[in-house]
Parts: sequence; structure tokens; C-alpha cells
Amino acid sequence: MLVPASQLLLPAAWANTARVASARVWPAQEYTRVIVESNAPLAHQLVVLKNPERLALDIDGVDTSSELLQLPARVHASDPYIAAIRLGRKSANVMRVVLDLKSEVRPDVFALTPVAEFGFRLVLDLYPIVPLDPLMALLEAEQLKEKTAPAAAPDVPSSRETPPSSRPESRAGPRRITIAIDPGHGGEDPGAIGRRGTYEKHVVLAIAKRLKARIDAEPSMRAMLTRDDDYFVPLAHRVQKARRVQADLFISIHADAFREPTARGSSVFALSERGATSAAAKWLAQKENDADLIGGVDLDRRDPVLARTLLDLSQTAQISDSLKVGRHVLDGIASHNPLHRGIVEQAGFAVLKAPDIPSILVETAFISNPDEELKLRSDRHQRKFAESIHEGVMRYFAKNPPLARA
Repeated sequence: MLVPASQLLLPAAWANTARVASARVWPAQEYTRVIVESNAPLAHQLVVLKNPERLALDIDGVDTSSELLQLPARVHASDPYIAAIRLGRKSANVMRVVLDLKSEVRPDVFALTPVAEFGFRLVLDLYPIVPLDPLMALLEAEQLKEKTAPAAAPDVPSSRETPPSSRPESRAGPRRITIAIDPGHGGEDPGAIGRRGTYEKHVVLAIAKRLKARIDAEPSMRAMLTRDDDYFVPLAHRVQKARRVQADLFISIHADAFREPTARGSSVFALSERGATSAAAKWLAQKENDADLIGGVDLDRRDPVLARTLLDLSQTAQISDSLKVGRHVLDGIASHNPLHRGIVEQAGFAVLKAPDIPSILVETAFISNPDEELKLRSDRHQRKFAESIHEGVMRYFAKNPPLARA
């Protein structure tokens, strides 16, 4: 029988035990993540219990801190997988964290070493037994949209730049063009943080949702978000999702930051196989590529086949198309916000490495610039950023219709 943790005093011999600095829960349909952060590595063991479904995470040599005791209160009623969390002492040296589950899950537990502002992290991810399929989700959303759509109205242009005669069509007849929209960061990884406390992960998700709504309103187009809530998606998984839905274009949305608050303007990046086009582009790519370390990825379980696909295939044609769409999007953004540089820059962004999908990364504005941070916080400016990216995408596909698929 477990003794409630709140009723057990810490033994005097435990003066050098690991101290829990924070305990967090990140719920999402895709997976729920539980994190215990401490000042030292945590020895642990995961036990799967049945009838009813639950998990027991035994942590050796950890103190009964107020942060850990607050973990049960951090479970949301809307969490898809966790019904409740209970804490207690399995023994004098072992804290047991029991997760009461709403259904059977596929758990994955791993440890992360300190990075950025984080200490040692013990991570427990809860995945559905049947993984969510982004392609099926996209098709189900379309079916729901068709069922609830009003009677067809006369065909009118949806933007000034693209009359019906120039709307994108494939070379073998019209088909839906699929756009993968990737809001950067999320969950454990906040991205850049402005001086007013604005989180990059929040504003780019808001802009991405507005862009998705614009694209979905086009009769010949549809959009998929690589994340639709505040949770972390590894860089390779973002690319994998875009390939799963056979995307015709991948757009990763970010909000830049720099050491000097005077830096300003929007930028668009494509992949480079031969080094970055500027020192700033190289610095930014390295910062964005560190997202997996900050967000928390079990590096021992990376898919080697996917890694080879992303890194080894020739991407000359993809980069050429990416530069074309990047130019159109850059011109669109220029109508709303000053440009940081007037060219599409290139660097080795991991998230742009799908070998068969034109891919761009849009830095909407500098969140580290106080004036541009205000823009990123504004509903009006978020809408303008989405509209300007949408206009650039429409112009690109009007001139570069995608090939038909079997």
C-alpha cells in the first residue's frame, strides 16, 4: 500500500537526493507528455498495470518537493489519455507516480540531459495504441466539411491575384493541392520569447491556423497543420507528416529573434546543400535545428531509414522549386511588413529536408524587436501575415501547377 507523499517526511539521510525543480503535463490528441525536471539524473522504472489501465513510474532517490506534489493538479479533464495522477511512497527511497488512464496507451520513457534553461528531465510520453494518421485526419476533415457545407455558390475569385482562369490545376486535370503548414516549436520548446513575454510558439500557431483557414477556403486547395495545439513535434516527424499527406508544399512558420532588439523585418528561407547564404542564416538554422534538444527527443529511438532519406537524397530539384515559391511568398509579405533582406536566403534547416516537397521557412517578424513583437501579438497583423503568405502561395501555384498523381 502506498503512503501518500504529502504524509511522509524526507529522511535526514536524503540530504543529497535529487531535487525536483518542476513537474509538467502537456496534453494533446497526438500524445500526452509528462515531465519531471530535477537537478540530477533520476533512476526510474516504468510498470504497466491492468484492470484498470494505469502506469506506475517508480523514481528512486527523489525528494517530496512542492513542485512534484502539484503534478496531480496539472492533469486537465480534457486530457485524452490521463484520468488522474496519484503520488505515494512505494518504499522509503522510492516515489511512485501512478497515472490512471482513460484507455490503453503505448508508453515511452526516457531521460534528457541539461540543455538551454532546462536541467535533467525524465520524460514519459503516452501514445495511442493506433497512431494518429495525418492523411486519414485530413480526409475525415474534408468529409465533415462536405457534409456541413451550404449549397454551392457561383464560382468567384477568392483573391484579387488569382481569377478562376489562373487557379492552379494539375497537368492532367484539376485536383486538390495539399499544403503542409508547420507552426514552429511547441510544448517544452517555447521558441523565442519577446520582451513583453510573447512566446513564439503561440503566435506562430495563431498565424498558421489563420493561414490554414485561408487555404481551406480555396476550392482547389487544402491544408494540414503539423501541430494544432501546444505540444512538441520533433523536426523529422514534421517532415514525415508532410510526406504522409503527399503535400505539394511545406511552409514552416517562425518568429525570429536576435541579440540586438533593433533587428527587424520578415525573411524567407530555403534549404541549402552548400552552406548558408549569410552568417545570420547559418546562426538561425543552428538555433532552429536545436529544437529537438530543447523540445525533448529520445535520440536513441530515431528512425535510421527516415534519417537517411532526409539527409542522403539529392535535393537539387526541391531546392530550385523552394526558391521559386520562396520568392513569391517574400513578395507577398513585403506588401505588409518590411523585409530583413530582399532575397530568399538559404541554410541547412533540418525541417526543410523533405527530398520531394518544395519547402520554405518563413520568419514572419523579429519577436525580439519591441515594435514587431506588438505586431505578432495583434489579431489584425496575424491576419495580415497569413493573408500575405497565402497570396504568395497562390501566385506560385498559378504559375507552377503540380503534377498529377496516380
